[in-house]
Amino acid sequence: MPHLHVVASTPPSGLEQLWFILIAVLWLGYFFLEGFDFGVGILLPFLSRDDMDRRVMINTIGPVWDGNEVWLITAGGATFAAFPLWYATVFSGFYLALFLVLAALIFRGMAFELRGKKDDPSWRAWWDRAIFWGSALPALLWGVAFADFLHGVPIASQATWTGNFFDLVKPYALLGGLTTLSLFTLHGATFLGLKADGEVRQRAQHSGLFLAPATFVLMLGFLTWTYVTAHTTHHNGLVPPFLPILGLVVLAGVGWLMRERLEGWAFVATALVIVIFFVTVFLNLYPRVLVSSVGPQFSLTLSQTASQPYTLKVMSWVALIFTPFVLLYQSWTYWIFRKRVRRAEPLPTPSSIGS
Repeated sequence: MPHLHVVASTPPSGLEQLWFILIAVLWLGYFFLEGFDFGVGILLPFLSRDDMDRRVMINTIGPVWDGNEVWLITAGGATFAAFPLWYATVFSGFYLALFLVLAALIFRGMAFELRGKKDDPSWRAWWDRAIFWGSALPALLWGVAFADFLHGVPIASQATWTGNFFDLVKPYALLGGLTTLSLFTLHGATFLGLKADGEVRQRAQHSGLFLAPATFVLMLGFLTWTYVTAHTTHHNGLVPPFLPILGLVVLAGVGWLMRERLEGWAFVATALVIVIFFVTVFLNLYPRVLVSSVGPQFSLTLSQTASQPYTLKVMSWVALIFTPFVLLYQSWTYWIFRKRVRRAEPLPTPSSIGS
């Protein structure tokens, strides 16, 4: 069972709470945007029938995938600056899992850039595998990592890591990983229904009808496990009961929305479920940033891991000034590339011109 005992410590200051919220928002933005990138990559070998289909699927995310990853870089940088002890402890204990995520993201990025550089089916097949695994591994491991934040990891006094990689793959964490893997795949299916055209769009809609029930079962299991445990041990009751219920209700409607070809609303629904999922995680975590499975007294809290108030104040001004420009630029990018992607029409042969 997850260890969710409230740690008696200095209450977090307003700046510490603000940066916890901002970091949570950055992760939410990353999983909302990168989530459908992962989903498209996972579905690549299953929804495509030829190289043209694969090009259609890749082109739906081609203009935006690298911009979506900026949210991850910003979340990591903000965590390093605002809560350095949290950052250091996570990288100490999760270094193998984070290395796998980083390697997967690197090879996936290389695949997007290189698969079309050589007109060779075997060349493209290898890079298509890199896109699949470079999407599936992070989609799984991010869920495992955030579930571990709640379940508890072996840290003792002075944030000393006392475990190994296998301490991170307990049943609760694996369930969290399977939930995010399924949820991001469904999110990718709704995105393809919104952005692709022709047979790829139809297959995406069909896949959503199968993915939605499986995702619902996994989400129900994870949220129930999380909420019941939090309700019995988390005395300040930060997670309102309606939040996980709302997520499940919205998720239950995704299949119907896909069946009715309401692709836009289906995409909004899966995005909302992703937000609810990770909001539930962060609310259960607060006021801690990392739970210790050794003992609740060793759990890391906001006040224990935060930078000096002056650092947080300077960071707040920087975020206030530059964040609107980043949001405007990314919104503009999505607006420019808002049209559906379809298979290229074959060029007319000389004999058919003028006929």
